[in-house]
Amino acid sequence: MLLPLKQEGIEYGWYDLDEGLNIESNLNPKENEWILYVNYFGICERNVKRILTIFPACQVILDYSQAYFSPPIKEALATIYSPRKFFGVPDGGLLFTGSSITLPDEHDENSIGRMLHLLKRLSEEPEVGYSDYQTSETSLEICSPLKMSKLTERLLRTIDYDRNRKKRNNNFLFLHEHLKDTNLFSLDNFKHQSPLCYPYLTNNTKLREHLISKRIFLPIYWSDAIERLDPNWGNMMVERLLPIPIDHRYGKFEMEHIVRLIFECT
Repeated sequence: MLLPLKQEGIEYGWYDLDEGLNIESNLNPKENEWILYVNYFGICERNVKRILTIFPACQVILDYSQAYFSPPIKEALATIYSPRKFFGVPDGGLLFTGSSITLPDEHDENSIGRMLHLLKRLSEEPEVGYSDYQTSETSLEICSPLKMSKLTERLLRTIDYDRNRKKRNNNFLFLHEHLKDTNLFSLDNFKHQSPLCYPYLTNNTKLREHLISKRIFLPIYWSDAIERLDPNWGNMMVERLLPIPIDHRYGKFEMEHIVRLIFECT
């Protein structure tokens, strides 16, 4: 989100979150300022409702890049989505807004060049395509507005969204049933449509490497934020919180395997 702001010379600042991932109530946006709030892990439905009652909805942009299955909020200035965090598409985003905007004339023509890591994942081991994935990510740093590529549009039309949503929810609920007593991140006050992952907070410093060694891929979110965060908060959210995969490629068998791996690493 930062690169487009920097390229356009738009000033920005940071606000604090509490342990429930809510915006601290002392934030006071000026009339010409916008608030960008992320629906973290796709579980912050209640937080979004609270934010829209505290702050002017016309100044709130909702980042739903981690909440693809949550419907857009009409009252907000805009809701934005990132399909590639949920599905095997190379690029593309979605913007919902009631504001009048000028659509770009040209389509993104570079999708085919970003497909290599996705194709390698289908035909070979996931690690084989990692360098291609990094190249694909670098190509997305060009932030000029373009229409979604025709390739991505067609791929998105082939997805059984209802099946995907149900499998994610089933996987999430299975993990929560078995891990809630050891998860230091309380999920009781959160509400979701279909989460991106299962956020598991642990003091076990060996667990991440243990799961990775068993080929459970765990991304590290917000590593660039460490330098601007309180050390305790940064350590908790970046280093000790494990985003366990729950996507539609997996089912009960894989979730049981993950639970066994977690409990064997003590």
